[in-house]
Amino acid sequence: MSRTLIPRAGSGEPPVDWIHDPLRIFAIGGGTGLSTLLKGLKKHAHQVGATALEPYVDITAMVTVTDDGGSSGRLRREFEMLPPGDVRNCMVALSEDEALLARLFQYRFSSGRGLKGHSFGNLFLTALTQITGDFAHAVELSSAVLAIAGRIFPSTRQNVSLRARLADGRIVDGETRISRSDSPIARIELVPAGVRPAPGILEAIARADLITLGPGSLYTSIIPNLLVRGVAAAIRRSEAWKACIVNLMWQPGETIGMSAADHIEAIHAHAGAPLVDLVIVNTQPIARATLARYARARARQVEIDAKRLEEAGLRVIGLPLLARGEKIRHDPYRTAAAVIDLALQSRRERLRRAGMARQRA
Repeated sequence: MSRTLIPRAGSGEPPVDWIHDPLRIFAIGGGTGLSTLLKGLKKHAHQVGATALEPYVDITAMVTVTDDGGSSGRLRREFEMLPPGDVRNCMVALSEDEALLARLFQYRFSSGRGLKGHSFGNLFLTALTQITGDFAHAVELSSAVLAIAGRIFPSTRQNVSLRARLADGRIVDGETRISRSDSPIARIELVPAGVRPAPGILEAIARADLITLGPGSLYTSIIPNLLVRGVAAAIRRSEAWKACIVNLMWQPGETIGMSAADHIEAIHAHAGAPLVDLVIVNTQPIARATLARYARARARQVEIDAKRLEEAGLRVIGLPLLARGEKIRHDPYRTAAAVIDLALQSRRERLRRAGMARQRA
């Protein structure tokens, strides 16, 4: 397993004008995992003080819209709109003003008839959706209010839900029920099938230097994005490297017993063909007491079966990515640094290939 990444540009390499041609990262996911990565990438998305050796990063996120629980589920049912929760988390992660506006968007009402359990950000997105008549436009306007460092796209503008076919033959509808399954998931589907991607998504994929999947819920955050019409095919066509950031722990109801290679196989099975080139895994030890606490909730550490991954033709990047604290989470800044290094390598490889093609011509 490789433990280090190729260094950033050094002496003797051709200069690159990052100010006018930023590294383009297209991040796929939903909820907590994706927002963690976006939080780390945010500090690289500003041009102030940038030099040829300090890449300016252009961030685009594609967020799943199948949540049907909690505040998002209530608003979805009452207003027949897309669920705002995951999109809200990602907007806050990219927000310039973490001190006030971001806190306001995350504020959750603890009482009040009809208000209890709702977050202000969810209600704000709901109001804007009612005013504009379009959830994607509401996301765009809210992003401007928060002055986010990037672009966020809901995966589709169509009202879509999840259906799972379990290993025991049962069919379960709805993200909340799926995430509580007591049988392994054999297949996940969108209902209705073949929904169209939100405008701008396919173009952003085509222009990306690096496409990331995860971290996040495999079957309810990552894979649903790949089931949107044309997305998996666009990723395959893209010259960008494709990296999966492997989850640290099993997710009860979704990925119990699944190794890193199992995660990748599930992604490829749903995408209809191999997509991932690189697998980013954590090598930092987790405290035994913390692991024991998680085990009581049926969550164990994801096995990094590096040999199996490498035999499948995948490059494995092992790095210390664990955040401090009682919860087992990816460190946003270390994870973002790894992603940026890979985007830089991917850009160089594309430039090298383009140069070789010009020479042959």
